[in-house]
Amino acid sequence: MFICYCGLLYTVNMEKEDNLLKVMSDVSYCSDKYQYTMGKSFLECGMKDRVAYFNLFYRKAPDNNNWAVVSGIREAMEMIANLGGKSPEFFEKFLPGEGYREFREYASKMKFTGNVYAMQEGEIAFPREPVITIEAPIIEAQVLETPLLCIMNHQMAIATKASRVCRSTKKAVSEFGSRRAHGPWAATYGAKAAYIGGCANSSNVLTTEIFGTPASGTMAHSYVTSFGCSIKGEYTAFENYIKTHIGEPLILLVDTYDTLNCGVRNAIKAYKAMGIDDSYPQGYGIRLDSGDLAYLSRKAREILDAAGLKNCRIFATNSLDEYLISELEQQGACIDSYGVGDAIATSKHNPCFGNVYKLVQVDNEPVLKRSEDKVKLINPGFQVTYRIIQNGMFKADVTCLRGDATSRKIEAGEELKIQNEFDETQRKKFKKGTYTWRILQNQTMKDGKICYTDEPIEKKREYFLDNLKSFNETERRLINPHIYKVDISDELYDLKMKLINNLIREIDELKESYEQ
Repeated sequence: MFICYCGLLYTVNMEKEDNLLKVMSDVSYCSDKYQYTMGKSFLECGMKDRVAYFNLFYRKAPDNNNWAVVSGIREAMEMIANLGGKSPEFFEKFLPGEGYREFREYASKMKFTGNVYAMQEGEIAFPREPVITIEAPIIEAQVLETPLLCIMNHQMAIATKASRVCRSTKKAVSEFGSRRAHGPWAATYGAKAAYIGGCANSSNVLTTEIFGTPASGTMAHSYVTSFGCSIKGEYTAFENYIKTHIGEPLILLVDTYDTLNCGVRNAIKAYKAMGIDDSYPQGYGIRLDSGDLAYLSRKAREILDAAGLKNCRIFATNSLDEYLISELEQQGACIDSYGVGDAIATSKHNPCFGNVYKLVQVDNEPVLKRSEDKVKLINPGFQVTYRIIQNGMFKADVTCLRGDATSRKIEAGEELKIQNEFDETQRKKFKKGTYTWRILQNQTMKDGKICYTDEPIEKKREYFLDNLKSFNETERRLINPHIYKVDISDELYDLKMKLINNLIREIDELKESYEQ
């Protein structure tokens, strides 16, 4: 059935929605104590009504990638909408004592009342661009930091890794990593992120039940050995599996004892005995899960073709990632599709994604955290990112202060000159009337209520894949991708340098005072 929660439409049953909201309510408090101790100070210093602007963004993509895939927005919005509802006794467990009494009462009644601007799931985000912007009373905005980062860092790590694995081949990739994930939550929502990042399906049935992702699965070695540790037992296992799954896609696991000498041959024998051939409409195949996959797949293909099973597909698993898949492709492996587990489910090479959550403005006063490392310099102020498009291809991203002169110039289609603030050689000019644009961060919550319609997960995956096609192929490659042009407006740059220079001046004056 269709239901609407704070303006967000879902096709779920009521019982499942109740359970999901309870989970998200608890997630709202998956936080760090210091978010609340700071909140006490804000309350007692009379700052509770000051409006804070926080940006969630990352500084560097994993695996030397040029970009990352956005996933987790739905869960983030649900988490924010469900902030509140805990009793003062809940807060007393970690904020005990008379000194916290007033704040405990305040926190127990606090709901999110602000606005949120976010990229949509399936968006391609570049370093330093706001993925999510929170505009809210400062205590409400501050306490969201940890749960927001928890959700977004996990899902963006998985979605980005899945995109890399899927870009290593033109064949379908299945996500098979639940057993390696860091807990049931990570398995379920990681599979969702992997699907958005390009995977064709997932083995996780809870992800399918919640989000409607396609489910896939074959068989385990235990199924084969359960029919007896013998070559005859393997054949019996295959025959019985086919018999009980006629009308479904059929994949037989052939490496339990010996892939080429008995596994593939027993599979052929069983398929033929059960009347399965190239006319079987649902598709059929074998799975290789160990050994030299390039060699075994080529030999298996020869045996299958000689037996007249030319449409029998070869599915490969076994600790695969984008690098191994690329090697298999280069070696001419006869593999039709892949199953990838822990490399995706744990984002194995870079398990910790680098989103951060930084205060950029309080009321009308832009702020930043200064760093001697240029990469860590924060862009201050209330921002929005424009994607510049020419002939259907993405050419550059420009992050502006909302309503500044550059943003007005872009929206009017006037001549635009951009230059990477860290590299003067990266310049680009767009003549008047030669480009279109779109805003990457749109409002997702207004006055504490979700105000956008969530798309089905298939649409999110399609959106990502369409985005991918709009980047140059050199920007999509896995190794040393061409650097896409990302810039900030002159007004944002000038504001940042003004704040930095003021800080440097004050620091120099302070140094002079204590050196005298």
